[in-house]
Amino acid sequence: MSITSASICEAADQLQGFVGFNARTAKHILRFSEDSFGLDVPQDSITPSCEFVWCAGPEQLMTLKRERLQLLLDLRIDERLNIGEPLRVYMHRQDLPEITAERLLRHAGGQTSGESATLR
Repeated sequence: MSITSASICEAADQLQGFVGFNARTAKHILRFSEDSFGLDVPQDSITPSCEFVWCAGPEQLMTLKRERLQLLLDLRIDERLNIGEPLRVYMHRQDLPEITAERLLRHAGGQTSGESATLR
């Protein structure tokens, strides 16, 4: 099976957990329940991992950020996060530009409000 930009985007959308920004330590932390962050993590900073790895660009374009994926990979809990082979290949292929796609956000505590598979 060949790995395509679409399969990499799909793998990113399958990531598990939530990322929040701990204001006291000034670091991102990962939890597998929205309710387990504590008072040092503002509610509005909690984002599903599958959205944390994307950064908004111009218009409705978003970029799959290797830097943010690396933060998750550094935790060394790939199975629990559901980090698949397409994301590992994406991380190893530093010679290729980051993927930019047109998509809509998935919000913490809610379902996806829609996505588009248009890749650029």
